[in-house]
Amino acid sequence: MWRFGNYGKHIVTFACLVLGNTLLAFLVAAFIMPFGIIMGGTTGIGIILGRIWPTLDVALVVFVLNMVLLLLGLVVLGKKFFLTTVASSVMYPAALALMERIDSIGSLTTDPVLAAIFAGCLLGLALGLVMRVGSSTGGMDVVALVLHHWFHLPIAVLVYITDFIVMGGQALFCEPQQILLGLLVLMLETITLDKTTVLGKAQMQLLVVSERYEQIHDALIWKAQVGVTMLHMETGFRRQEGLCLLCVIPPRKLYDVTELICSLDPAAFITISKINEVRGQGFTSGRVTLPAEEAGSAVPEKLATHDA
Repeated sequence: MWRFGNYGKHIVTFACLVLGNTLLAFLVAAFIMPFGIIMGGTTGIGIILGRIWPTLDVALVVFVLNMVLLLLGLVVLGKKFFLTTVASSVMYPAALALMERIDSIGSLTTDPVLAAIFAGCLLGLALGLVMRVGSSTGGMDVVALVLHHWFHLPIAVLVYITDFIVMGGQALFCEPQQILLGLLVLMLETITLDKTTVLGKAQMQLLVVSERYEQIHDALIWKAQVGVTMLHMETGFRRQEGLCLLCVIPPRKLYDVTELICSLDPAAFITISKINEVRGQGFTSGRVTLPAEEAGSAVPEKLATHDA
C-alpha cells in the first residue's frame, strides 16, 4: 500500500507521462506528418510504411512496433524496464490515433519552417517531461538499450545511429527541404531536451576565499539561512593554509548572498558557478534545523550583538 507521502510523487509521475505523450502525439499530427518532415523512432518507421501503403494507419504501426519492442525489452532488459516503459508505449500511439482524427490539426500553419521549429521545441519538451520521471517513450529507445546491453556501446551513440537509419529511410521518399527540416527538428529537440531535464533543478555554487571566513560562515548560516561547507585550502602565492567556504544556493538568493559577503569583506575572492542539479540534505531531503531554544543560544555573540 502506498504511503500518504508518496501520493504526490505518483501523481506528478502520471501527469508528466500523460502530458509528455499527449504533447508528442500532438506535434507529430500537427507539424511532422502534414509537412512530411523526417523524424526518428517508431513514428519515422510508421511514416515510411505509410508512404509505401497510403491506407496504412501510422498510429497502428507505431502501436504494433512499440509492443514488439517492449516485449524484446522485457526479455533482454528485465521486468523493471518493462514496467517503467509500458505506460508510454501504450499512451503515445493511443494519443496519436486521437490526434489524427482531429480534422483541422494539420492546418495550424502553412509555413514548413515554423512547423519544424515548433516540432523540435515541443519534441524536446515532451521527451524531457517523460525522462524527468525516470520513464522512456519506448520505441527505438529499446533497440538502443538492447544493443547497449549486448555490445556495451554508448547509449547516446546508438540512439543517434538508429534515428539516422530511420531518417535515412524516409529521405528516399522526401524532398531535400524536408530532410533539412528534419535535421532542424533534431537540433532543436536536443537543445530543448537538455534544458527540460534540468528545468527547475539548477542551483548556484559559490566558493569564497577570505581571511574573515568565520564571520562570513556565521552570517551565511544565521542571516542568509543557507548551508555552508568549510574546505581546507592553501593560497597560491604566499602558500598560507586556511579555510574557504563552499555554498550552494537557489538563484533567487544569489544577489543577497554576494552582497552580504562583500559587506563583511570587500576583498573576498568569490567564484560563482551554475550547477545543473543538486541532491541530498537540504535539497532533495529535509534540512537540518535546531529547536528554537537551541538556535537562539547557537547564534554567535558578535553576530547577535551586531544585529541588535
